[in-house]
Amino acid sequence: MLSLPYFCRGEVIRGFGRGSKELGIPTANFPDSVVDVLPADISTGIYYGWACVGNGDVYKMVMSIGWNPYYKNTKKSMETHVIHTFKEDFYGEVLSVVMVGYIRPERSYDSLEALIAAINSDINEAKMKLELPEHLKLRDDNFFKSTSSSSSASLSPTASASQTIMNGH
Repeated sequence: MLSLPYFCRGEVIRGFGRGSKELGIPTANFPDSVVDVLPADISTGIYYGWACVGNGDVYKMVMSIGWNPYYKNTKKSMETHVIHTFKEDFYGEVLSVVMVGYIRPERSYDSLEALIAAINSDINEAKMKLELPEHLKLRDDNFFKSTSSSSSASLSPTASASQTIMNGH
């Protein structure tokens, strides 16, 4: 995937409400305006990288991009699980992520337990891979130091200077 690492930012919106309630694994969802501009070579599946809420600390993350076959979604989504325990939800906050690697394609599961086991395996794999020096350096990228929700800078030479959601590599 030539587009990795891929940097994106957007407001956290309400998703399907399954992450915390059904799975015990909370996720932050990006709006369609972020999902719809993913590069063509960012295929559906599970990714790992770094995430920052607002101007907070940078944490490891895993992200599902796709239609969540177990739930048979009809709408493509980007759901980020920040590997950190937050005291409260952060709907409406700006989430900045850098996707640095790909774990696996999305797939369906025979049971909710199997899906949860797969997600936990993805989280463990992300934790290990993000310790590699080439991935650790991205945790300190300047991208995370400029997370103002009113930012109009663009990271991609093809992006409009008036964008408030930043995408690029």
